[in-house]
Amino acid sequence: MPSLGADMEAGTLVQWLKQPGDTLARGDIIAIVDTEKGAIEIEVFENGVLDRTLVTPGQKVPVGTVLAMIRGAGEAASPVAPAPAIATAPADKATAMRSAIAAAMSRSKREIPHVYLSTTIDMTKAMTWLAAENEKRGVERRLLPVVLLLKAVAKAVADVPGLNGFWIDGTFKAGAGVHVGCAIALRGGGLVAPAIHDLDRKDLDTIMRELLDLTGRVRGGTLRSSELADSTITVTNLGDLGVEEAFAVIHPPQVAIVAFGRVMSRPWVADDHVEPRTVLTATISADHRAVDGRQAGQFLAAIDRRLQIPEHL
Repeated sequence: MPSLGADMEAGTLVQWLKQPGDTLARGDIIAIVDTEKGAIEIEVFENGVLDRTLVTPGQKVPVGTVLAMIRGAGEAASPVAPAPAIATAPADKATAMRSAIAAAMSRSKREIPHVYLSTTIDMTKAMTWLAAENEKRGVERRLLPVVLLLKAVAKAVADVPGLNGFWIDGTFKAGAGVHVGCAIALRGGGLVAPAIHDLDRKDLDTIMRELLDLTGRVRGGTLRSSELADSTITVTNLGDLGVEEAFAVIHPPQVAIVAFGRVMSRPWVADDHVEPRTVLTATISADHRAVDGRQAGQFLAAIDRRLQIPEHL
């Protein structure tokens, strides 16, 4: 049984989509599982043959329970390596989802010594560049400001890698890649934070396409397992709600979450002159067991530096 994170303890098998003897390819959906956050499509991560199933439809089992065994040609059976994908929670699950999120966030605040820092970033260059870039594009290819923010966070990881990974068994374990979780609200309430994988290696157009695709599939119920299982750092953007500043709660076992407020015009002192500039507030919540305030501050500064040269993102 796969885990959606700290807020999931068990799931109920709804349906097997493959039967013993069926050939499996990496990425195939093998089953559907129900959780407090909705229906999950279980995918496999290796080629082989479904040897046997170990859990029956309607059975609720704890996270980590082996659901099935698969085998390669001429090989003995081995456990399926599943991970989740989430569908929109039906209305009657809103309370269960809220309870699950509450449990996870309570655990995060109880167990993780949060350190909070914020900075105001001059977004004038970034927004000017973005406006000029979008003028060259058709409406369907225009970029949103959040794409610049996501890429800046991913690139900043190169400067402060200690914020990209997990706190597990009393030690920090670096992420295998830069998989940025993007907090997306569900229509029925609650949210999930699926990852855009290897975001630091992708161009802005690709990130924009993948973000729109993720948002559509979060709300349509067709996310894949790997998108929910391995975020190495999370970004939440509340600017569209008019929020100026937010301090988010870390999603364990990650060690950091970055929050952005809305882009707005404010007086700014530059070269001893006060002038209007476009700014936003960026905050970071970091796990003080993994990093100290200086590293968290360096990370915010790295995000700022990247946003001053948007053409290099």
